[in-house]
Amino acid sequence: MEPKTYQFLVGIFASLGSALFGYDLGVIAGVIGSDSYINQFQPEAPQNGGVVATFTAGAFVGAGLAGPSGDKFGRRLTIMAGAIIFLVGGALQTAAQTLNYLYAGRLIAGVGVGFLTMIIPVYQSEIVHPSIRGRVTGLQQFMLGIGALIAGWTTYGTHIGLSDSAQWRVPLGIQMLPAAILAPLILLFPESPRWLLDHDRAEEGLRALARLHARGDTSDAWVQAEYAQIQEAITFEHDHEAKSYKELFVNKSSFRRLLIACALQAATQMTGVSAIQYFSPTIFKQIGINTDDTLKYQAISSVLALIAQATCMATIDKFGRRWVVINGMLFNGLMFLIATILLAKFPPETNSAGTAGWGFIIVTWLYNISFSYATGPLSWIVPAEIFDTHTRSKGVSIATMTSFAFNTMIGQVTDIAMKAVGWRFFILFIVCNFTNALFFFLVLPETKKLPLEEMNYLFTNAPWLVPGTDKASYSAGLAADIERRAAEVREKREPTADVSHIN
Repeated sequence: MEPKTYQFLVGIFASLGSALFGYDLGVIAGVIGSDSYINQFQPEAPQNGGVVATFTAGAFVGAGLAGPSGDKFGRRLTIMAGAIIFLVGGALQTAAQTLNYLYAGRLIAGVGVGFLTMIIPVYQSEIVHPSIRGRVTGLQQFMLGIGALIAGWTTYGTHIGLSDSAQWRVPLGIQMLPAAILAPLILLFPESPRWLLDHDRAEEGLRALARLHARGDTSDAWVQAEYAQIQEAITFEHDHEAKSYKELFVNKSSFRRLLIACALQAATQMTGVSAIQYFSPTIFKQIGINTDDTLKYQAISSVLALIAQATCMATIDKFGRRWVVINGMLFNGLMFLIATILLAKFPPETNSAGTAGWGFIIVTWLYNISFSYATGPLSWIVPAEIFDTHTRSKGVSIATMTSFAFNTMIGQVTDIAMKAVGWRFFILFIVCNFTNALFFFLVLPETKKLPLEEMNYLFTNAPWLVPGTDKASYSAGLAADIERRAAEVREKREPTADVSHIN
């Protein structure tokens, strides 16, 4: 098997954890919109918001815990822990007899998803060749789309085919299957070579590199060169870069990366995607579309999203990161503007899912295609690749916590806001999409195909305001800086263990 194919397949398997998140994003709208759920629990708007928000609140906590766990115990064990925690929460949700059980199950499952969504792109970025890194870390969003696709059709099928509590218990139970596969089998795959080398396990790190990139040949020239570069970079990072969460805010280069990563995750939530995913029956009802049709149209939308995510994976390492993010947010804002106008001009009492309803459906489909190609995947790709080895787990942890903090807020307020102010709530997302595009136009440099060990130089030397600057002005010295840093490390470093005997 070709090394890049093997890396891609490892990335796909790890992304089963991302499918859990996508499934839960897609399933909850159908659950809280189902007749059986409403009849059994008689929920008010704040309680529905609580069912959504407890999950993302738990994910916020899980993402925070996954940072130190990933650094201390490794990437694979952290993935396994997240899957096990999710299984506990999924079981509680499926067996829920009251809303309190559902809250607890959602909270615990959220902790597991927080672990998984934080650590999986870190693991993926550290095991793959730079030329396919965007494609592999983009699997996070692609598998999220797979989960949402399955959830959409499952909830639609159970809504029209079942009438008792199985209408919502079956969809909640299915979400445990990927976790049950991921938890025991992740240990069959290689640990991150960068994590191993960062923890003074040089021989294991070399073997993992060789397994991933050269079919186990430790004498391969690329493996030896990558091994040496990682060793030098890690030694340099230990001497110069952030060693704690505090230093992520003190070190200028690290703080710049943290600001971009957190801003991108927050901006992704403020595109309005979570509002549509969680409360589509409520939102679509504003223009006269009933729940059965809403779930059907959302299921179709999940198919379109999956196609967009696959297209992103195929092209992102060619087109890069910067302009995909910017153009995606501009298009998102335009689609929300049109959707808001339709909601304002055609309320349900004057429209029964006629021309305006179909216009609204098509606009939400176009929005979902844009989000799934651009903003969604890049919100995971960029944070996973811009940090150095010593800060990656910490930085991605904080960025992922930011995502779930904003996700929790949107989940808690959307149902209440839509019932209180209707279409006016969407103005928030219009403004955020356009201002987010401007922000990233100003501050986001291009990182495509740049080796992870060279991100330090980019974010130290590139100007904070990117437009109007010549990329060559801050990239020309990259090779010289790498050689200077390597020489400095070689002078300070004690002789490393002889690894030439490893087969």
